[in-house]
Amino acid sequence: MTQTTEPRAPWGKPSAVRRTRPHRAWFVAAVTFVTIIGAAAFSSLPGLLIDPLHEEFHWSRGTIGFAVSINLALYGLTAPFAAALMDRFGIRRVVAVALTVIAVGSLLTVWMTAAWQLVLYWGVLVGLGSGSMALAFAATVTNRWFVARKGLVTGVLTAAGASGQLVFLPCLSWLVEHHGWRPASVTVALAALSVVPLVWILLRDHPADVDASPYGSPVFVPKPPPMTGAARRAVGVLVRAARTGPFWLLAGTFAICGASTNGLVKTHFVPAEHDHGMPITAAASLLAVIGFFDVVGTIASGWFTDRFESRRLLAVYYALRGISLLFLPLLLAPAVHPPMIFFIVFYGLDWVATVPPTIALCREHYGEDSAIVFGWVLASHQVGAALVAFLGGLARDVFGSYDVVWYASGALCAAAALMALVIRRRPVALAA
Repeated sequence: MTQTTEPRAPWGKPSAVRRTRPHRAWFVAAVTFVTIIGAAAFSSLPGLLIDPLHEEFHWSRGTIGFAVSINLALYGLTAPFAAALMDRFGIRRVVAVALTVIAVGSLLTVWMTAAWQLVLYWGVLVGLGSGSMALAFAATVTNRWFVARKGLVTGVLTAAGASGQLVFLPCLSWLVEHHGWRPASVTVALAALSVVPLVWILLRDHPADVDASPYGSPVFVPKPPPMTGAARRAVGVLVRAARTGPFWLLAGTFAICGASTNGLVKTHFVPAEHDHGMPITAAASLLAVIGFFDVVGTIASGWFTDRFESRRLLAVYYALRGISLLFLPLLLAPAVHPPMIFFIVFYGLDWVATVPPTIALCREHYGEDSAIVFGWVLASHQVGAALVAFLGGLARDVFGSYDVVWYASGALCAAAALMALVIRRRPVALAA
C-alpha cells in the first residue's frame, strides 16, 4: 500500500500550499457592480429636476412627474425582454447598447424646449436604456456565474445602484443648485458612456467563455446555444407564470415596493423637503445617505436570504417600511434633526432589501426561467413606481403637500407584508 507524502521544501518542512487565484465569477461580479454604479447616475437625477424644470419652463409638477413615470414604467417593462435578449445576443452587447441609449437620451434633454421632448428623451430613451440595465441584468449574471453564494451576490449587485446614488447625488445636486440642471444631465450621459469600454473589454457572457465552471459547481457547464425569439420567449414565460399564484403575489408586493421607493422617496423626497424650507443640496445629501445604508441593508439581506425563509423576510421588510413612512410627514423640517437622521438610517437599511428574497422566490418557483420571471416582477415594481411618481406630483399640485401620499404608501406596505406571507412554499413547476 503506497502512502502519499506531502511535498517538502529543501530544508525539510512542508511546503506552503499554493495560493489559487480567485474564481473568474468574482471578477465578472465586480465588473457588473461597477457597471451598475456607472449607470446609476440616471436614477439619481429625476428628483432633482422637478423644481428647476418647473421654474424654468413653468411645467406643472404633474407634467414633469408624467415624464418620470414613463421612464420608470419603461424601465420595468423593458427588463424581461432585455433578459431574453441577453440569452440571444449576450450580456455584453445588450448592456453596451443600453448604456449608449441612456447617454443619447440624457444629452438630448439639454436642448429640449417642450414638455413632449422631456417625455421622449428622458421618459422613452432613458427609460428603454435603463430597463436593459435593470435588476434582471444582476439576476442573469448571478444565475449564470454562481451556484453558491447566490443570495450574497444578488445583494451586493443590487446594492450597486444605491452605491451609484451615493456617488452621484451630492455631485448632481451641487451642479443643479450652482450651475443649473443641464450640466447635471451632461454628467449623467458621460457617466454612462465611460462604462461602455469596461463592459466590452472585461465582461463575459458565460463561464464557458473562459473555460470555467460556475462558482460553487463541481462540474463544467457548457454554454447553451443562443435562444432565438427573445420577445416570444419573454411573453411565453409571462403567460405560463401568470397561471400561478406566487407570480401575482410577488408582482403585487414588488409593485408596492416600487411605489414606496423609486416612485415616492427617490422622486419626491427632495422637493417635499424643499417645500419645508430645506436647501436642495441638504435634501439630496439625505437621499444619498439613504443610499449608503441601502448598501449595508441589501448586502445583509442577501446574507439573510441564504439562511432564512424569504417569505418571512419580505413580510418583515414591508411592515417596517410602512411604519417608517407613516411617521415621515411629522419629520419634514427646514433643517436636519435627530429624528430625521433616524428615519434616513432606518429607511435606508430597508430600501431594496426586498430584492434578494424576491429573486430567491422567483428562482425557487420558476427555475431556469427565473431571470425572465423576475424581469416581469420588476416590471410591476416600476409600474407601481410610475403611478406614484405621477400621482405624487399631481397630489402636490392639488393638495399643496405630499402628506396624503406618504400615508397611502405606508398603508400599501402593510398590505404587501400580508401578501408576502400568503406565498406558498411549494415550488410551482412550469410547463416547458
